[in-house]
Amino acid sequence: MKRIIVEGHRGYAAKYPENTMISFEAAMDLGVDAIEFDVWLSEDKVPVIIHDGNCKRTCGVDIHVNNMTVAQIKELSAHYAEKFGDQYASMNVTIPTLEELLKLREAKRPDLWLGVEIKEYTQECVDITVALLKQYGVFDMCFFYAFDANVIRYLHTKYDARTMGYPDFQMRNFQPDSYSCYKELGLDLKYVRSEIFHIYKEKNLPLHMYCADHEEDVRMCMEKGADLITANDPVPLMRVLGRL
Repeated sequence: MKRIIVEGHRGYAAKYPENTMISFEAAMDLGVDAIEFDVWLSEDKVPVIIHDGNCKRTCGVDIHVNNMTVAQIKELSAHYAEKFGDQYASMNVTIPTLEELLKLREAKRPDLWLGVEIKEYTQECVDITVALLKQYGVFDMCFFYAFDANVIRYLHTKYDARTMGYPDFQMRNFQPDSYSCYKELGLDLKYVRSEIFHIYKEKNLPLHMYCADHEEDVRMCMEKGADLITANDPVPLMRVLGRL
């Protein structure tokens, strides 16, 4: 049986505030092969890690990271009260910079793969992010994700990055030849379960399936030929794979 890559979605998002250092560290401690996270640029052009861009959901403040410096961003608490209440309120949980994550990986898990979701669909964001990844010597251990075909094309043509795009109907700026820029393909479980799955299976690209948080979902992904499985809670996934 092929080895399936286990990826923690936004770290260990089922148990910890997503896209934070405590979430990433918990996923590393659990023994995942990779972690997925989302990148935007601050006002002063520093890559920071947050899914929405706007800080309202996870920090309770209705402002976009594009409109704040890193110093201002660090004043926010990312303890995600909407989901976890006050459980993490006293733990100084902040929005991390990409460099903070890279330093943690370097110190704790230098074997860890990175699922880099480019959420700010600009060449500038790609260039700054890739430059930092190369500075830390981890570019070749990254999967690059985006829901924008222009970003995938740019990563593919300029950097020969290990790109993973999504089905055409989910992508912005999709063109007839966009699949030629994909090295891998990401599929939400609802599409893995659906009657259209065979269309994407037949593209003969390595398949990333997300998010499999229950053992029955994991087994389905395995039966459908997943190469990488993403989970908010990696424990059921690792249990089925015999890795706990």
